[in-house]
Amino acid sequence: MSKVKFITFEGPEGAGKTTVIAEIYNRLNSIGKDVTLTREPGGIRISEKIRAIILDNDHQEMDGRTEALLYASARRQHLVERIIPSIIEGKIVLCDRFIDSSLAYQGHARGLGMDDVMSINAFAIGETMPDVTIFFDIPPEVGLQRITKSGVREQNRLDNEALQFHQKVYEGYKILLEQYPNRIISTDASLPLSEVTENVWKIISSQLISQDNS
Repeated sequence: MSKVKFITFEGPEGAGKTTVIAEIYNRLNSIGKDVTLTREPGGIRISEKIRAIILDNDHQEMDGRTEALLYASARRQHLVERIIPSIIEGKIVLCDRFIDSSLAYQGHARGLGMDDVMSINAFAIGETMPDVTIFFDIPPEVGLQRITKSGVREQNRLDNEALQFHQKVYEGYKILLEQYPNRIISTDASLPLSEVTENVWKIISSQLISQDNS
């Protein structure tokens, strides 16, 4: 049985994570894997309500620490209600964003400090960390252009931050790549989504196969 149970997906806005994760979910199901697909903030009723508060364009006055605490609160409820039960049941959990988003967005880009944001989240998640994290590496300006051109979704409060903020988010992720080289694997998300999907599938397949054979 594979030891890899909790896989998270990270990256700047417009990286294409949602599309790729959906395809990975379908492929894992097709080979008989029992999979839970979820997202942050959100994934369950209470956390989705917190998500709506965080991303609402009408909440421009939201303080950075308030934002960080709301993310941690949503994460805690999501963890105990969906992620941990799924892992206990032996399922593979695919989660669109987790703790690394808070470290990059609030810790680095908001200037709250990664260590302080990690402390807030350590209280929220305890010992639960992803087994594997896939970072969708794309320049922030390219990701934002994708959102604008596609018109697939309405731009939320974080999408509408200045480019400088998104550049700081990207810097934060690069720092995390250096800090957690054994957990975070980078993939070029500037490629066409079909190629990104194939590359991510190779990463996940290799992780699952290597664990199954260990």
